Amino acid sequence: MNRENGVASVNVSINGRQYRMACEDGEETHLTKLATEFDERIAKLRENFGEIGDSRLIVMAALTLADELSEVKLRLARLQDDMAALQDARVSASERTRATQDAIAAAFTDAAERLESIVRKLNQPVADTRIAIG
Repeated sequence: MNRENGVASVNVSINGRQYRMACEDGEETHLTKLATEFDERIAKLRENFGEIGDSRLIVMAALTLADELSEVKLRLARLQDDMAALQDARVSASERTRATQDAIAAAFTDAAERLESIVRKLNQPVADTRIAIG
């Protein structure tokens, strides 16, 4: 890892060639890891297809990476859609829960009012209903 003119840089090896790559401060390790992974991909392609030329190997490696990236983007989009649907379902469930809580509270209030009315009636003095006999 080096610094030239105030810019961070790393030396990486891809397909047997050395490259000096500029990067942001702190990104040196990440860039080195990416270059190593790309170099390993090229080596694997060379192992599978033999010597087909450096340019073709690099293009094939780049295309396989582009294909993987495309699949990841599609998967991410599906996951984002699923997450949005789950968030909508959570909001709907929350609204239903709130409505249920409100209905239960209203039912308890109504029941309490009816019980109070019954208690008031039971606590009222009974009128003298004696009937004179004879």
